[in-house]
Amino acid sequence: MQEKVIVIGSGFGGLGAAARLAARGYQVDIFEKLDQPGGRAYVFEQDGFKFDAGPTVITAPFMFDDIFELAGRKREDYVEFVACDPFYRIFDHNGRSLDYNNDEEFILNQIEQWSRADREGYKRFMATTKAIFEKGFVELADQPFLSVGDMIRVVPDLLRLQSHKTVYNYASQFIENEFLRRCFSFHPLLVGGNPFDTTSIYAMIHYLEREWGVHYVMGGTGALVRALGRLIEELDGRFHLNAEVDEILVDGRRAKGIRLKDGTVHHADHVISNADVAFTYTRLINSKNRSLRNSDFRYNNLTRYSMSLFVIYFGTKKRYNDGRLAHHNIILSERYKGLLQDIFKNKQLADDFSLYLHMPTMTDPSMAPEGHEAFYVLSPVPHLGAGIDWNKTAKPYRDAIMQFLEDNYLPDLQANLVTEHHIDPRHFKGVLNSHLGSAFSVEPILTQSAWFRPHNRSEDIDNLYFVGAGTHPGAGLPGVLSSSKIAEHLIIGAPNGVR
Repeated sequence: MQEKVIVIGSGFGGLGAAARLAARGYQVDIFEKLDQPGGRAYVFEQDGFKFDAGPTVITAPFMFDDIFELAGRKREDYVEFVACDPFYRIFDHNGRSLDYNNDEEFILNQIEQWSRADREGYKRFMATTKAIFEKGFVELADQPFLSVGDMIRVVPDLLRLQSHKTVYNYASQFIENEFLRRCFSFHPLLVGGNPFDTTSIYAMIHYLEREWGVHYVMGGTGALVRALGRLIEELDGRFHLNAEVDEILVDGRRAKGIRLKDGTVHHADHVISNADVAFTYTRLINSKNRSLRNSDFRYNNLTRYSMSLFVIYFGTKKRYNDGRLAHHNIILSERYKGLLQDIFKNKQLADDFSLYLHMPTMTDPSMAPEGHEAFYVLSPVPHLGAGIDWNKTAKPYRDAIMQFLEDNYLPDLQANLVTEHHIDPRHFKGVLNSHLGSAFSVEPILTQSAWFRPHNRSEDIDNLYFVGAGTHPGAGLPGVLSSSKIAEHLIIGAPNGVR
């Protein structure tokens, strides 16, 4: 008889695990609270525009290829990836920019325009990232850290790679120019981390991008969600939409299945949660079935969570294709450390902001009606632990961002708006069930990494597994896909689970 697997949530971690296990012959049922798959990768459609709610950058395309190959298919038969060049256009507070891609000579020429002395430093910096990538990604990202012994074994390597240093401090060893230091240390913000706190292991992202590039999914990231959904259904997996889980049913040390909000019960041999890990433990599992490690106290008091996001999705009747902007734009404020301190530690909404401006119609006009432009602009903000009243704050904050864009990057923006929608930390908590409305779950600091991070298999429930941003190895598409691979391997290796 087929073993049954229930997957709670259909973000990329859940979709990856479901596809892998369905390809191995398991009966997989995915239960999704929303009306379409995707989780944080939900798609908003409004007035003829398509807006990807979440991830827009594909940095490890081979990880998606692997999923389709496991099922005997080719990814390119389902969805198209196109390379972005430049990867990013990074602006300083004066509007001066640096383009970044995987052509070393091009990058060195860009660097020279800012600091000739940092050419050689950049070369040394990049030379060190390969070793970090080989250890941090190739060897460890898809390996579970289930015991303290798993952690102890890698401590010598972590010390050798200077993982005790932060990404900013690590980059600063090689780079002198302050703007360039920011350019080569902002990546942790893409996975919910403060560059001044996040372990330097995340410097490996530079090597990952250098080797495999930065890609965009034609049709938007939602097209990739649909491709994985189609694959899962071809493998006899089943989606249950508008199906919110109320409880994971536990008997002793075994998860027996789930109960939905409507009272319906579904049984399974294995349960995988792609829901927020803190939400799963504190809201879906009775406290009598949890140890102190997974108590409400731990997740409410001892865990640090990532920042949240304020995101404005908007479309214009004017095209902004004059060459000033790229597909992916990073706009850094004059303050860097101070702003990040306000977001992550002081928990206050600053008057200034740094932004990520996404312009998908530059690559893919299908994201907007003909002759129109689609955007989203994202600003990191404190999570709901800050006590900010977003009922009062959202409109002025939106106005400040849109006025800034109009004044500096998108002339006559507000006169040309034809559609708009925004989300703030309340969305992450209320719609996505993310603890404190954090956008990336558990913050990726060294003391919340590997064994210290919530484990991929529950310590309390033998057949309950976790995928997604809150478990090892962390947020970002490569991270959540690695977690899906870990869950697959743990289930296959479990008693009566070998295929």
